[in-house]
Amino acid sequence: MQNRIERITATLDKNKAESIEVFDLKEKNYFVDYAIIASSLGIKHTTALLDHLKNELKPDESFNYVDESGDWVVVDLGDILIHIMTPEYRVKYDMESFLSALSDGKDGDVL
Repeated sequence: MQNRIERITATLDKNKAESIEVFDLKEKNYFVDYAIIASSLGIKHTTALLDHLKNELKPDESFNYVDESGDWVVVDLGDILIHIMTPEYRVKYDMESFLSALSDGKDGDVL
């Protein structure tokens, strides 16, 4: 699993994603084991980062579902969820607070 996480974060980093964070959610009553959040430089960069992930991770990874809205892309790899957001969306939706509280075992506080 750690190799998969490193490969994903390295791909994002190499392609200029910013503020990459990994959340370990195993045994935390969440539907994935890990969540990764990264900021893009803008809408076009969000889409480009998704393309880089697809090109560099396939066929080793199975992309179960991809939800693209321009400002926010979510990639479901089954046990890993990747969020790529523009900086504005990242601030607006503040996924870090939710996932941090969940990974710290404070899921009762956020649900």
